[in-house]
Amino acid sequence: MIEELNRRIFLFINDFAGKSFLFDWFAFIGAEYLPFVFIVLLIYLWFSNKENSRNNALYATYASLLGLLINFFISLFCLHPRPFMDNIGITLIHHVPETSFPSDHTTFMLSISITLLFLKETKNIGIIFTLLGLLGGGLRVLCGVHYPFDICGSLIVSITSGVIIISIKKQLIKINKILIRYIFHILKSFNYYLNIF
Repeated sequence: MIEELNRRIFLFINDFAGKSFLFDWFAFIGAEYLPFVFIVLLIYLWFSNKENSRNNALYATYASLLGLLINFFISLFCLHPRPFMDNIGITLIHHVPETSFPSDHTTFMLSISITLLFLKETKNIGIIFTLLGLLGGGLRVLCGVHYPFDICGSLIVSITSGVIIISIKKQLIKINKILIRYIFHILKSFNYYLNIF
């Protein structure tokens, strides 16, 4: 019954695909490349002079990596076909036939945004990017590479990874200091060699 509901919701969302070249193109771009906007956000936070911005960027990065790791372990035990493997719907994105639950794209985006949502300094931007991450997940469904419950699974994983990282953020400060120092050393070295050439 749950699987039937999953398919019905998928078919409702996916029904918007294949009717307009322009709409399909925007859906494809959003579904495939929206995660890069989140990478740009992390870079922006890193170079921002706001309080705790670098620490917050690192917390969000940790959460995204933890979320993807959780996804990996889930995929070892939960093998769920993608819609095109079930021969249903319209597929706008070429994808290898592999397990779909949860969505790595969506987990990456939501782990970052939900972690930022939990932090006082980045709460507002976290709200905006959480909505953007959910939109990206919805576009993955529209493009035919995920079922809706794959996105729900990603949301649960992302909340879990965000909560874990936030709960141990005090313990991560020492690691953050080492990474910040190391990254700045690399950037200075890179800048030095650029000036030589």
